[in-house]
Amino acid sequence: MPTVSVKWQKELFPAVEIDTSQPPFVFKCQLYDLTGVPPERQKIMVKGGLLKDDADWSTLGVKEGQRLMMMGTADEIVKAPEKGPVFMEDLPEEEQVVSLGHGAGLINLENTCYMNSTVQCLHSVPELKSALIGYPPTGRGSGLDQSSHLLTCATRDLFNDLDKSVKPVKPMQFWMVLRKKYPQFGQLHNGVFMQQDAEECWTQLLYTLSQSLISPDSSESSNTVKALFGVDLVSRVHCQESGEESSETESVYSLKCHISQEVNHLHDGLKHGLKSELEKASPSLGRSAIYLKESRINGLPRYLTIQFVRFFWKRESNQKAKILRKVDYPLELDVYDLCSDELRKKLEAPRQILRNAEGTKLGLKTGEGSSAQKGNDVNMPDAKGTQGASNGSEGSSVATSHDDKDTQLTGIYDLVAVLTHKGRSADSGHYVAWVKQENGKWIEYDDDSLILQREEDITKLSGGGDWHMAYICMYKARVVSM
Repeated sequence: MPTVSVKWQKELFPAVEIDTSQPPFVFKCQLYDLTGVPPERQKIMVKGGLLKDDADWSTLGVKEGQRLMMMGTADEIVKAPEKGPVFMEDLPEEEQVVSLGHGAGLINLENTCYMNSTVQCLHSVPELKSALIGYPPTGRGSGLDQSSHLLTCATRDLFNDLDKSVKPVKPMQFWMVLRKKYPQFGQLHNGVFMQQDAEECWTQLLYTLSQSLISPDSSESSNTVKALFGVDLVSRVHCQESGEESSETESVYSLKCHISQEVNHLHDGLKHGLKSELEKASPSLGRSAIYLKESRINGLPRYLTIQFVRFFWKRESNQKAKILRKVDYPLELDVYDLCSDELRKKLEAPRQILRNAEGTKLGLKTGEGSSAQKGNDVNMPDAKGTQGASNGSEGSSVATSHDDKDTQLTGIYDLVAVLTHKGRSADSGHYVAWVKQENGKWIEYDDDSLILQREEDITKLSGGGDWHMAYICMYKARVVSM
């Protein structure tokens, strides 16, 4: 890699390396860290004019030791929010590592709490971190676009920084690459970056990783993100007026908890979310008709993501309004009754093993069960465990596990992360992540401030006022070995 010096205003930065395998935009990100001048404001003189983000280094004739001139105005230095009185940062680093496993917060760059909270929740998934570590620097190929590759690399590097540090991390490169891939996150209002919707950030980031974290050595193209987060649905679509009926299948990365006057609990909202009405052309009637779509879960993920549908478009104010209604959610979620009949049959044996193991722990006598059950040690890791890292799905129509063949899901999940929103609109207010650590403790990640929380207080983030309320919940599957 050639090394150049960069002259900016009165400063000279010697020995700046250029990775010619990456586009010039990455080089501009390096200069941003050095000078504080955002890439979009940088004007760098090279052969043929100004350096463009997607230029080909081989055509620019940059030589070893060459001096480059850069013009541009730096941003103001980002100030971290004021810290409260008794945060984790006040402890010695050694104690933070022991207490948290990893103790790094993320600095709020400019209304980036939506991004910080999303990253902290996804960073808590060890299988996702493992997949990112194995992602090659040159990408997977298969037509993956450059911006998706750069965002995947930036996610991997940011996760690595969070693992290595207990001091607040500045996610500058990740933020810039995210805006490059999805320009909506770079919207400005009066020269200030706008607050964005955390659910949209979550969805877009997972979509990008689903395109990049694909193993090429399988005819089915094993998809890590689908194996970890994908929910397979089977739906019955029925028109009462014409009597027409059909079935559909689809895969989604989250379930929706719809909120209405009848919904007081997450389970109620999930049932509502699996039913919908749609209008489409009826072949037998020769016109549009109303169809009822009723869905069931036909394949379970290792991590079940649930979005509380709290925002809707309010025409009067021309903005997203928020439903403040209190909706309780549990630390342990059983989705058995939301599953298809076919999947329920697959879950019966693992659930029986789970019940027997729990009964044994409580000192209860369990039934003799089958000989297969008697001969096996039952491994029943809870939400703190990381056993059975998921690397892909078998791609079957009904999946009880996206793990190795000996590990089966039970339909029971433990809460491991909550992303909350405080405020009246998705595009304003403040987002915070609440994440369960491997040692069982809960930490509130309020940007770069880390606060220890009691587990019993996590389920109080259920809404009903202007305080933090759950917007996204992530549950981890409880598994057994068979």
